[in-house]
Amino acid sequence: MLKKILIANRGEIAVRVIRACRELGVASLSLYQRPDERSLHVRLADECVPLESPAGFMDQDEILRLAVQAGADAIHPGYGFLAERADFIRACAAQGLTVIGGPAEAVALVADKVAALECAQAAGFATVPHSSKTFVEDEPALLRAEAERLGYPLKIKARHGGQGRGETLVNSPDQLERAVATAFAAAQAFYADRSVYLEKALPAAHTVSVPIAGDRFGRRVHLGERDHTLVLGNQQILVESAARQLSAEQRSQLWRTALDLASLFKVENLANAEFLLDGAGRAYFTEIKARLSIMHPATEALTRVDLVQQQILLAAGEPLSLSQEQVNLNGWAMTCRLTAEDPWQNFRPAPGQVQSVRWPQGPEVRVDSYVEAGGDVPSAYETLIAKLTTWAPDRPGCVARLRRALGELSLAGIASNLPLLQQISWDPGFADGSYTDDLLSQPFVRQPESDDQLRQLAAAAAVLYTLRRGQFQPCLPERLLSGWHRAGRSSG
Repeated sequence: MLKKILIANRGEIAVRVIRACRELGVASLSLYQRPDERSLHVRLADECVPLESPAGFMDQDEILRLAVQAGADAIHPGYGFLAERADFIRACAAQGLTVIGGPAEAVALVADKVAALECAQAAGFATVPHSSKTFVEDEPALLRAEAERLGYPLKIKARHGGQGRGETLVNSPDQLERAVATAFAAAQAFYADRSVYLEKALPAAHTVSVPIAGDRFGRRVHLGERDHTLVLGNQQILVESAARQLSAEQRSQLWRTALDLASLFKVENLANAEFLLDGAGRAYFTEIKARLSIMHPATEALTRVDLVQQQILLAAGEPLSLSQEQVNLNGWAMTCRLTAEDPWQNFRPAPGQVQSVRWPQGPEVRVDSYVEAGGDVPSAYETLIAKLTTWAPDRPGCVARLRRALGELSLAGIASNLPLLQQISWDPGFADGSYTDDLLSQPFVRQPESDDQLRQLAAAAAVLYTLRRGQFQPCLPERLLSGWHRAGRSSG
């Protein structure tokens, strides 16, 4: 068994790993930079060491030096930063350190998303139509020709890194040039690699991932699926498990496909196979991530499997502790992402000091955070404040519990996207599960179709007020309320 784990990450995922270590009897070592001095992960760890390098968590050499110096025998990279860097895994192995994640060869293959798509396609799996060529510089003629071949709308995606920061949607040819420039800049800034490729965007689609756990002996199990269709600013805003739009047959087929892909890429530890589902329920493979997912709490709530403890045990060489028959997919779970972004200012980042916070409680409500009253959300990092997870025996119960939890949540001192999350939870399309990936591009509050729906929206309006800068103000920016206003209704 591992004895001491250095956590090469920060924020809520560092807190999550520390707690898993403590329950397993493994010592934890946190790293931090000055903006995080008062963060919870610094106070909870058995040891903490400052990172002096300006490169912070991306400085592989300093992290390796600190791990060896502290007598750690393993490193947990969380997600982001070094989690998908095969060269980091190899450097750790050279120092006798275990990285809690997949083997370098598998990580390298799946981290190159075009190579992974080509490999899957050659093996007979259905993939999203994409460009086989990657672009590292502006090649207008070739880009236009490839875009015309695929057809609009399409996405420009970074070749490396997770879905999100390196992705740009293009709806028409006149948007292509500017979108390419944006994609190049984002790929370079976030993944230190300008390489991008084109992928066909499927209208009214759902994005679904299947988490996989596997050991070094070739045994693998799936852990159900997550629907992470709701994305804002290329970041997952809310996921649910299971995916409501799948039939039992489609769900079983998706699980089998994910396991076959995991075998193809020889992934170990934890991985997530991602698919796009079109309106007919056909699944197309898009990418596979050989790491813990940021939205893993939804899967943990659904399965009651501690994924971080599983990661640690698998990295220590333990065989997988559960069979597929022992994976119990029970009820419904949702995880949403609370961020320091101001809805009144087009969701502009709003870091700062949290003056007070009241986290929701009650049955089957979970909060993952590093923030307490008086703590800081630093400007140097992502704007994530917390992840809120609810579980219930069925989807309607889970929606009701999510609404209740979001209504209890109170955060003062900084702006947040709490109003957006509240409004999503009350949206009729979300409530009945009929939403697709265009939900966040539409006016949220629609014209009530009946007196019953009008009463429901009035009840929502009673909840959707928040304390902001000492005064009560409507939670939603005018642009999100425009659908109701245009219908001639009053938001009061």
